[in-house]
Amino acid sequence: MKETIVIHSSDNVVVALRSFEAGEPFSIGQEKINLEQEVPRGHKIATRNIQKGEHIIKYGYPIGHATEDIAKGTVVHTHNVKTNLQDIINYNYDKKDISLNYPQRNLTFKGYRRSNGEVGIRNELWIIPSVGCVNGIADMIIREFEQRVGSIAPFESTLVLKHNFGCSQLGDDHENTRTILLDAVNHPNAAAVLVLGLGCENNTIEQMKQELGDYDTSRVKFVVSQQVDDEVEASVEALVSLHEAVRNDRREDIPISELRIGLKCGGSDGLSGITANPLLGRFSDFLVSQGGTTVLTEVPEMFGAETILMNRAQDEETFEKIVSLINDFKQYFIDYNQPIYENPSPGNKAGGITTLEDKSLGCTQKAGSAEIVDVLKYGERLKKRGLNLLSAPGNDLVACTALASAGCQLVLFTTGRGTPFGSFVPTMKISTNSAIYEQKKHWIDFNAGQILEDGVDEDAVLEEFIQYIIAVASGEQLNHERMNFKEMAIFKTGVTL
Repeated sequence: MKETIVIHSSDNVVVALRSFEAGEPFSIGQEKINLEQEVPRGHKIATRNIQKGEHIIKYGYPIGHATEDIAKGTVVHTHNVKTNLQDIINYNYDKKDISLNYPQRNLTFKGYRRSNGEVGIRNELWIIPSVGCVNGIADMIIREFEQRVGSIAPFESTLVLKHNFGCSQLGDDHENTRTILLDAVNHPNAAAVLVLGLGCENNTIEQMKQELGDYDTSRVKFVVSQQVDDEVEASVEALVSLHEAVRNDRREDIPISELRIGLKCGGSDGLSGITANPLLGRFSDFLVSQGGTTVLTEVPEMFGAETILMNRAQDEETFEKIVSLINDFKQYFIDYNQPIYENPSPGNKAGGITTLEDKSLGCTQKAGSAEIVDVLKYGERLKKRGLNLLSAPGNDLVACTALASAGCQLVLFTTGRGTPFGSFVPTMKISTNSAIYEQKKHWIDFNAGQILEDGVDEDAVLEEFIQYIIAVASGEQLNHERMNFKEMAIFKTGVTL
């Protein structure tokens, strides 16, 4: 296995691919030095003397500047580097010519074609509470339903999309809650849905029905608990009716062009931008070339790499949407008197990520090199095939919920430090290093760390990854699904009554 990597020829740092002890011999080009400090895996080492105020270059771009003179062979991290980032910026459009050189392969997966033409990769029964007050009742309803029918097939699983909201909210928070819940009602991974209300909440069932518009009444039912004598019995009867409506559901061959996949990272480390995120980027380019759709979010983790994305906009209108996406999110921090660049997290820093630019330049590699066809607001659903950007924060569960709400059937989630959670759509964990994969095989689904192993061909890893995604889209369960870790989180921005 390689011990170090220089990511770009213009970089003035090298990344350690394993941990080094203080005093251990270390090679910089043809020169050998003895390290004065311990160097954890994923951390950076100066490849030459760097003067105070000089840019630190990684991925071929500045990730900050030196706050003191840094000697060659010295660790480069938060103690001697500071961000270069500013607040609101005026940007110029400098469109890049882009071509994706992947042959058409006519690959398919086994999915569920819905009556409205959309495609699901799961056939699940969901109860969606209109308000958090009925979360407990929903659990009771699921248990009663499963006991009554014996076998839930062809439902593959049942799920209550629990949340804490739906009442005592104002403005954007109130709208966000209703929008995300309605997106879930429309999600193609749900074969059938029961929307369960209490009756006195301000997120009323009637308003949800009005905003939902036309829907399949055989597959979407509503119960308001305060309006029936026995809310459990009324709801179970509704679920039995839904169960009957889906009895003929079967998987069928679907072109991979119908896949809509979210791109996310969390618990990132210094190898995220070297292994797992570039693997997702190559997969994204491949899927887009086949007519499919990918979505990149985590707007604060675009700061510092945003011009790379802006110059990949398909036209000036899309460019302006990306500018608004970035500056509006910066203004959100400013409006709440919060530091825009209070990132990376302690775990990121421990893994070798020094500044937000460092994190963002690694993070945005998940989007590959395809042109960007659209920018979605929070809660907005996908309209265009290809690579999209989505407005959502970096918080793992909030961002994954936003990706699912946009219509993604699957989320690809890279991690260097590991995480067990899953969103309410399949959330594939991809490790950046083999060590966390071996330690947490019950969390991690795919090991991108193998890319660094001697003799491993990156094209072969990409093909293995493509085939695994097809298998998961065809029904193979991920670790979080086997453990029944399925959650949602709604972005809260404002005032609660």
